[in-house]
Amino acid sequence: MKDFFYAIQDLFVDVLFAPYDALRAIELDNWWLANIVSWLFIIIGLAAFLYWMKELKRFNDNGEEDKSISSHSYL
Repeated sequence: MKDFFYAIQDLFVDVLFAPYDALRAIELDNWWLANIVSWLFIIIGLAAFLYWMKELKRFNDNGEEDKSISSHSYL
């Protein structure tokens, strides 16, 4: 059973985290390249935000949005 947990440790430390170790080593040479993962997440989030705003504007322009004042029947 002990070997199973050591195998999991070896998988994560030696294989799955290797790209992040390489990015950490690059940090002293090039800050922009070391933070490429963060920049990718920022770009993906910005693209999703812009798409969502475009869809909200499309529904607003078509008059499909419910703009009633009360959100609950008891108000």
